[in-house]
Amino acid sequence: MKKIKPPQRHARYKNRPDQRSAHLHLPYWRLSGFYFFYFAGLGAFLPYWSLYLKGEGYDAEQIGVLLALFAATRLITPNLWGWLADVSDRSMRLIRIASLFTALSFLLFERISGYGWMMAATVVAGLFWNAPLPLFEAVTLAYLRDQAHRYSRIRLWGSIGFIVAVLAIGRALDTVLLIECLPLLLFLLFVGMTAFSLTVPERSVRLRHGDGGSWWSLLCKPHIIAFCAVFMLTQAAHGPYYTFFSIYLKDHGFDGAQTGLLWSLGVVAEIVLFLVLHRVLARFSLRRILLVSCLLGVLRWTLIGGWIDSLPVVLGAQLLHAATFGSTHVVAIQLIRKYFSGAHHGKGQSLYSSASYGLGGMIGSYYSGALWDSLGPQVVFALAALASLLATLIVWIWVERPVDPVRRQR
Repeated sequence: MKKIKPPQRHARYKNRPDQRSAHLHLPYWRLSGFYFFYFAGLGAFLPYWSLYLKGEGYDAEQIGVLLALFAATRLITPNLWGWLADVSDRSMRLIRIASLFTALSFLLFERISGYGWMMAATVVAGLFWNAPLPLFEAVTLAYLRDQAHRYSRIRLWGSIGFIVAVLAIGRALDTVLLIECLPLLLFLLFVGMTAFSLTVPERSVRLRHGDGGSWWSLLCKPHIIAFCAVFMLTQAAHGPYYTFFSIYLKDHGFDGAQTGLLWSLGVVAEIVLFLVLHRVLARFSLRRILLVSCLLGVLRWTLIGGWIDSLPVVLGAQLLHAATFGSTHVVAIQLIRKYFSGAHHGKGQSLYSSASYGLGGMIGSYYSGALWDSLGPQVVFALAALASLLATLIVWIWVERPVDPVRRQR
């Protein structure tokens, strides 16, 4: 009887079984689709929610408080859901629940009126919307395993979704769309996010190389404290931008389409960075990338605050979004993998979300709203530049500082 030979592996995967398995089982388009709709929702929310609130009759201080309240839910929500994910190891089930209730929560804004009810609806929306992303980041990295450098290629679809939403809504606001329809649009986008969450198979997010030691002792380490402080400050620096940039542009004569184009330009720069960042990460240390990104944050907020009437300056400042958000976020993801191992990985992802988008976002939205009318946009953006400068100093002193070879020998 003729002996049947086993099928030969493709030369691409010869002697590389782990990479072959990762390639075959990575649900690239399903992961990318979730990011697309999540950040499309963000593209509808960040540039235009303050305009929606202003159209509803709220002043700058009230808008600042509402957005600070939304950010404040991230102090609790990611940690609570992260703990549930670590205990159950059923992250996708939690993501599906949170995604569905995120969509439903934006229907509340269609049926309420009054500042008190708006605050309550904001809290409800924040409690659910702030839950899926940190859990999904952990799931994505669990699928990638030792190919974390491919993360930026998946995450860039979130940036594409952001751009599509920003441009479409900005153009529509000048023609056929009323700003009062924004909550309904957000509902539809989050329905799409929920649909994609149903297509992603469950995946354990627990890293198997050790348990990572005590969580509380880990939090007390200087490099972890510095990690939280840096990303809290960088996000606080974005507060005036996320809260009032669209209003700032409108007050200086920019229409809806131009506002959408300026927002999308920053994200286009972010996409270009994601496409080449794996080469940057291979050549430069995380510390150096983060230092340069924070310094460019100082420049960006100074330019926006002082030269909003100069289109070339504003265009250049928007290109710096690739550094102030894009590269800092990717560095944060890489540091989380390094600092939070074993059973602490999900909690580490949630800690990052709480410290940066939670505490940092709350501080940024609140101070910008409280000072916007009284001190003026120039002073508010100067404070944002100061926050980026302080973050630079912390990175220089504490984050991933190289060890002196002489001291290492001792």
